[in-house]
Amino acid sequence: MADPDSAVTQGSAAEATEPHQTQTQAQVDDTAANLNNLTLRIWPPSQRTRDAVINRLVETLSSQSVLSKRYGTIPKDEASAVAKSIEEEAFSVAGASFSADDDGIEILQVYSKEISKRMLDTVKARAGAASADAPSGPEADTKDSGAASDGEISSPSVEAEA
Repeated sequence: MADPDSAVTQGSAAEATEPHQTQTQAQVDDTAANLNNLTLRIWPPSQRTRDAVINRLVETLSSQSVLSKRYGTIPKDEASAVAKSIEEEAFSVAGASFSADDDGIEILQVYSKEISKRMLDTVKARAGAASADAPSGPEADTKDSGAASDGEISSPSVEAEA
């Protein structure tokens, strides 16, 4: 047979936890209501985020990477100026297409694509300018071959005269 005193004790414990559960449920409901009113905006990015983007661009442009293997690296000081310009231009383009009722995801994609496009355009233009400055044809062959040995004449124009 159950002890009547223990039944009273168990009933009191249940009554004591019931207000706590009600209070906890009220807190959960309040938090849920606040979260429903919460709007998360990812645009515009914070200055800290923009600085991180610039630093990553500098690293990509000035160190060995897949990009640098094809197009070459840019000295760090020049890469810093180029990266800042790329980020500012991409931010301006993306910001121009931002609307107040947009949550920012699409605009962030525009920003990211603009950065990638401008970075690639920059390294391609730089590589193109570097190859245009490099001599081609017979002059390049003689410069790359080094000095002539045993008194041979290495200049094509001098060879024609001789």
